[in-house]
Amino acid sequence: MNEPHCRTPGTALVVSRPRQLMRAVLLGALASGAGIALLGTAAWLLSRAAERPPILYLMVAIVAVRAFGIGKGVLRYTERLDSHDLALRLQTVLRLDTWRALTQSTWVGRHGGDLLSRLVNDVEAIQDLVVRVIVPVASAGLVAVATTTVITLLSPGAGLLLAVSVALAGVVMPWLAARLAARSIASLAPLRGELATVAAEASDAAPDLVAYGATDAVVARLAAVDTRLRRAEQRAAWASGLAGFGQTLAAGVAVLGGLLVGAVQVFAGVLSPVNLAVVVLTPLALHEVLATLPAAALAWHRSHSALGRVGEVLTAPTVGSPDNLSVVATDTSEVPPSIEIADLSAGWPGSAPAVVGLDLTVQAGEKAALVGPSGTGKTTVAATLLGLLPPVAGTAQARGRLGYLAQDAYLFDTTVAENVRIGRRDAGDTDIAKALARARVSMPLDRLVGIHGTQVSGGEARRIALARLLLGNADVLILDEPTEHLDAPTAAALVDDLWATTTDSGAAVLVITHDPTLAARCDRVVSLPNPPVSGTNAGLNQLPAHDTPPLAG
Repeated sequence: MNEPHCRTPGTALVVSRPRQLMRAVLLGALASGAGIALLGTAAWLLSRAAERPPILYLMVAIVAVRAFGIGKGVLRYTERLDSHDLALRLQTVLRLDTWRALTQSTWVGRHGGDLLSRLVNDVEAIQDLVVRVIVPVASAGLVAVATTTVITLLSPGAGLLLAVSVALAGVVMPWLAARLAARSIASLAPLRGELATVAAEASDAAPDLVAYGATDAVVARLAAVDTRLRRAEQRAAWASGLAGFGQTLAAGVAVLGGLLVGAVQVFAGVLSPVNLAVVVLTPLALHEVLATLPAAALAWHRSHSALGRVGEVLTAPTVGSPDNLSVVATDTSEVPPSIEIADLSAGWPGSAPAVVGLDLTVQAGEKAALVGPSGTGKTTVAATLLGLLPPVAGTAQARGRLGYLAQDAYLFDTTVAENVRIGRRDAGDTDIAKALARARVSMPLDRLVGIHGTQVSGGEARRIALARLLLGNADVLILDEPTEHLDAPTAAALVDDLWATTTDSGAAVLVITHDPTLAARCDRVVSLPNPPVSGTNAGLNQLPAHDTPPLAG
């Protein structure tokens, strides 16, 4: 069955499967109703048995008690199966939609820990929305109406008191809990994202932090975020506890009020003494159902906050959308490969442009180096060419089959061959071996590289990533620090092979580098200033290779 795909998370996605949702609500109401009927029938049975009637007078009630007892468990189990099945299906749909949106949006520049929190923890909020909010609230509402109606038929006064207690326990207390904890709950998802970001950064930089003795500062930062998160959770728990206390009082009012009103009616001969037990004890079972509503109110706010963060990813501008039409990638069957950048201003969302007024053209067979101190926007230019960022102003066009060697190219926890095969999924072992040879990699194809490439050296990881790029037969290459982590002889040999390959294929090559030796081997060098000069090309010097300026390390 094809699942619905929704660009707006939350209730709209839930109601995309109305039949299953209604079935889960109905099963939940029947399960809760069976529990209430069980207590009410048992109360009648005990009261009637105290009058010592013939046993046959009690057989229907005895059978009903057994039926309600068994039915409660069966119906609750069935409801849980149905509601969790719905929740997990919707969670899968939302996670896939979020992943697709993430891979096509400008969110690539955000902190990885926060993105992971949105993709995993925040998407799971759709499950809470179904299982802990919509199903229990809807089923509790149906049961409350039905139970109040039955008690009103037995004793109008007790029914009125029960209706008041239901309003207090089922409406006022959940609203109060949500109101008191609204600010704390709204901060939970962002705080978890911040905690995940700090933890991920600390994990990635752990060796360097230990080497430089900077662990205390990171641990203190982690502790500070954790403290804020714990306090927010404590405030939410306090509000939930206060609502629970109010619900207990409401239940007590319903029981004691029912006892007083029912006793008066019994003395007046209006109410049967046997039914008095039903009037008094049934509200206890109903309030047990209503006890879940404050938690449901808090879960609603938690889900709303978390799914709002997911919605930010889903509604972000996507690569190739009308907003990003200045980024173009075309086939080179008729048009030679090239890179054309005109008056480009580029930057990450929420930040000032890192590059302003950049002009650069790389034709087929040419090699240009983009240099400058760290933080001047070299990688930002690459991301804009790849379509991962919309230009702030100007145009950035890459015509051809794009290939990108990232500075932090990811290696998966699998074999060398599988990591290289990502560049072309239909490649055989012979093609992979040739690509590895061109990248100066000498290791077995079945060697495991470990998580993040931890089982290979930095230079080997760099060359495996380069082999992946070479396997893809791209004719527009963007190389971000291709010789990083390599010793000078290996780097020189690698560049020799790379240059020979790209010259033969007529590829357009843009090299981002801090290496003056590599920059000197390019046809042209473009130096980015720091900081950029707004509205002008001042400082964007296109120099011949032999005039390469000093480069920051």
